[in-house]
Amino acid sequence: MFEELGLIGNTVILLVTLVTLANASEMTIKHALNVASVTRLGKTTVGFILVAFSTSLPEFFVAIFSTVNPENVGVSIGNVLGANISNICLILGSCFFLLALKNPRGSFFLPKMAKEELSSLHFGLFIASIVPLTLLYLQHVGRFIGIILLAIFMFYMYKLSKSGTPEAGAPSRAEKRKLRKYITLTFLGALGVVVCAFFIVESASNIAVSIGLPAIIIGATIVSLGTTTPEFATSISAVRKGHLELALGNIVGSCFVNITLILGVTLAATSFGVDANGFSNVALFSLMANLLLWYFLSGEKMGWREAAILLFMYALFIAISFGAL
Repeated sequence: MFEELGLIGNTVILLVTLVTLANASEMTIKHALNVASVTRLGKTTVGFILVAFSTSLPEFFVAIFSTVNPENVGVSIGNVLGANISNICLILGSCFFLLALKNPRGSFFLPKMAKEELSSLHFGLFIASIVPLTLLYLQHVGRFIGIILLAIFMFYMYKLSKSGTPEAGAPSRAEKRKLRKYITLTFLGALGVVVCAFFIVESASNIAVSIGLPAIIIGATIVSLGTTTPEFATSISAVRKGHLELALGNIVGSCFVNITLILGVTLAATSFGVDANGFSNVALFSLMANLLLWYFLSGEKMGWREAAILLFMYALFIAISFGAL
C-alpha cells in the first residue's frame, strides 16, 4: 500500500504510528480498568485477563491484518515471539533494575501476593515455553497447531473466570452511567489500535523489503518493541507505585495471550503451512527468556544479577538479529 513512499516515507509512517499506537493502547487499558472497577471484578481476573489482553491488543490486530496478506505472516509470528522476549528481558529486566535501585541492598523479595499466585504465573510460563520448543521440534506448523493453541487459551480463560469471585455489592445507578461511558471509550481506543496495527504491518513489511532484511527480523525487533510499549508503560508504572505483582501478572499474562490466542489466530487463519526453521533463533531466545524467568520466580528474591542477566540477554538478541554477532 505504501510501497511508492520508499524507505524514508515508510519509516516516518512506522514511527508516527507506533507513537499513536501507544496512546490508543493506553486509552484502551485505562478505560478497560475503569470498567473492571465499576463492575467490581476481582484483581486477579483483571490482572491476568483484562490487563494482559488489553496490553496485547496491538499484537492481536497485527496478527489479524497479517493473515490478509500471506507475505506478512512472518511479521506476525516474529512479532509474537519477539514481543515475549521484549516483555521478559527488556520490560521485566527494567522493572527489576528499577526495584534494585530503590533498595539499598540491591535486592528485594517477591511480594506475598505474587508468591500466592505463582501457580498461574508458572502455568503461563510453561505454555509460553513449550510452544516455541514445539515449533523448533515440528519445523512445519499450520492450522492444526493454531486450533490447539486457541483451545488452550479458551480453556484457561474459562478456568480463570470461574476462579475469580466478584466483590460484594452491585454498582449504583451513577456507576452504571459511567460504565456506558467507559465501555464506549474502551471501544474507541481499541478501534485506534486496529487502525495503527494495519499501518504497522504495511510499513514494517515495506521497510524489510527496502533494506533487504527478512520480515521475521523486522517483526521480532522493531514491531515487537513498538507493540510492547503498553506493557512497558503499565509495568513500570506499577513497579513505581510498589505493585510488582501487577507487573508480573501483566507480563506473564501477555506472554500467555501472545503465544496462545495471537499465534493461534495467525496459524489457524493461514491457508498454508509455515516453515518454522526461519524462526529458530527467535523461538530459541523466547524459550530461554521464559525458562530464565521461571527459574528467577522460584527463588526468594530478585536483584541486580537477575536484572543484568535479562537486559544482557535482550541486547544479545538484538545484536544477533541484526547480524552484529
